[in-house]
Order: sequence, then structure tokens, then C-alpha cells
Amino acid sequence: MSIDSITRQEIEKREAETLAPYAALAARSRGRVYPQEEHALRTAFQRDRDRIVHAAAFRRLEYKTQVFIPHETDHFRTRLTHTIEVAQISRTIARNLRLNEDLAEAIALVHDLGHTPFGHSGEDVLDALLKDKGGFNHNRQSLRVVDVLEHSYAAHPGLNLTYEVREGIVKHETSVTIKLPEFHGDQHPTLEAVLVDIADEIAYNSHDIDDGLSSGIIDFDSLREVGIIKVLPEMPETGNDDYLRYGLVRGLIDLMATDVVEETAQRIDQAYISTVDDLRQASNRMCGYSGPMQEMVAELKLFLKHKLYQNERLTAMSEWAREIIETLFDRIRRDPSLMPSRFRTMIADHNVDLVIADYIAGMTDRFAQKMYAEVD
Repeated sequence: MSIDSITRQEIEKREAETLAPYAALAARSRGRVYPQEEHALRTAFQRDRDRIVHAAAFRRLEYKTQVFIPHETDHFRTRLTHTIEVAQISRTIARNLRLNEDLAEAIALVHDLGHTPFGHSGEDVLDALLKDKGGFNHNRQSLRVVDVLEHSYAAHPGLNLTYEVREGIVKHETSVTIKLPEFHGDQHPTLEAVLVDIADEIAYNSHDIDDGLSSGIIDFDSLREVGIIKVLPEMPETGNDDYLRYGLVRGLIDLMATDVVEETAQRIDQAYISTVDDLRQASNRMCGYSGPMQEMVAELKLFLKHKLYQNERLTAMSEWAREIIETLFDRIRRDPSLMPSRFRTMIADHNVDLVIADYIAGMTDRFAQKMYAEVD
């Protein structure tokens, strides 16, 4: 008995029949910068996801810091495991809202490709070094990675991703607003892109607690005083710490993700959203927490800031990252031959400091440390 394979057209038809009317359909994508024929078996968003997973920048996330230096223990999150967790939460929220899971997953997988070694500490150093050149922002760098720096195709630079995935990078919520003529600044991105912002926050709030508990920097007793922990099913006073920790993380993710699904569905209904254009033109973003949950999440983030991120172990890592990146930047600026040939070639058409930042931002923690030991 033979089994007929499912075609791209059949997947697109299924999307049109089963997804919400305000979901982003692959068949209606705004396309790519460099037009290409559609694939026989995969939609445009599925191809984007696959291109991201196969990218060198994606593989390097395995050896980039999330919060704790990965080599301290095999159990701490890396930038890659964080990205995978964001993708999982994004797919769950998208599925329950009848949105396009493939688009949400692709945006989740790509959202951190521009991150530097040593987490946000590394980003802060590059931002200071480039203050006269517009600064450094990992979202802007993620777009640069997929548009320029990845070189998998002879026919065009970058990965040539769809407009919707690239828009999800540009409009990922951070303190820095990226303004590019190609992306309408007065329009919201797709709902799939907005939910990735929330999934990102759910993931790092939850797994930073997990890693913080594992490290011993925070403890269960102090966590029990945080509002969002109080509304979870009561944690036993004693027991195996691993079981308590895993149960706590599961409970937090479930609580926050469920709240987002319910609140978002309610906002969509109240705003009479029925098309993607309705979403783009809405006065407020449709995806978010309920009011009470927003307050609890804000309290949790404040707790993590004071009890975890400002701990001397992590602030010491920030100083260490600063020393490494500043030294590498200075040495390479004096001797660009330390960079691979393709980066040296870029200097002819780009500012040398920006090219150096491209090179350093793409490094893994361990490569940056290795190079630092060789040039210092």
C-alpha cells in the first residue's frame, strides 16, 4: 500500500480552513527580498524555520551564555536551550489561539541569533564601544545575521527569509526601537510575532528561577514570598529539591501561558478582530497578560533582578566579559588580519568598527576566551 505525501498546497489549504481569520497564512506571505519558487512540500514559513535551524549562527547559540557561564555546569541553560524553550512555548500559545505555529516557531528560533558571547553583558560592552556608531542591539544584529552575515547561498546574501519572520525580529519588544522603512513603524506585527515576545519572557523568567535555584543563589524560602509563587499549587515544605524545582517551573510556565491565551482571546473578541489587517491597525497589541498577571510578573522580574542578576557572581562575570570583549575589539582594530578573510573584505564597504562588532558578536563564549588568551 502506498502513502501519498502531503503537498505544500494541501498544507496551505489546511491552514486556510483551520486557522483563525486573523492568523498569518503562509500562502499570503509578503514574500522574500529575493523572489524564489515555492517548495513542493514545505510552506514559506516552514522553509524559514528550516533555514534558521541549519544556520551556523543557530548552532553557535549552544556555546553562548544565557545567564550563567555554560561551562560552570552541564545543567545551566545556554542561549540555544533558551531558544528551544521559547519555541516550544510559542507553538503551544499559537496552537491554542489557532495561529500559525510554523511562523511562531520560526520567529522564536531566530529571535536571539544576534546575541553576543557572555549574554547581555557582552551586548552592553559592544553597545558602549559603538556608541558613536549607533550602538549595538541584538535584535538589529539578528536581522543583520539573517540578511547579510549568513552565507549559505551563492544567489543572494543571508538566508532570504520571508517578510513576516524578518518583521518579527525587527519588532521584537526591547528598550531599543528599530526603525526601517521596509517595516511600517505605525503597524503591529503579526500576532505570531507578538506572542513570541511573551513566550520569551515566560521562558526566561521560569528558567532563570530554575538555574538560580540550582546555583544556590536563590532559595525556595525567599521565592515563597513572591506573589506569583503564592498562587501556584502549594509547594511542600520538604522534599527532593529537584522535584520541587521542576514542579515550580512547570507550574509557572503553565500559569503564565494559560493566562496569555485566555487574555489574548478576550482582547481579540472585545476588539472585534477578524483579519490580519485589523491586528496591524489595532490601537493596542492583542497578545499579553491579564492585569493581575502583569503585576505578578513585574514583581517576579524585580525579585530576579535584585536576588539573581545583581548577585556578585554574575556581576563579576560582567566585568570579565568586558575585559575580554574590549581587549579583542582593540587588538582586532589594530590588526584586522586577526579576522577571517570575508570580514576583512567587508571593511572596504563598511565601517571597520561595525565589521569588528559583527565578528565579535558571532563568537561563542569559548572562542572569545580562546582568542583573548592568544592575543592578550
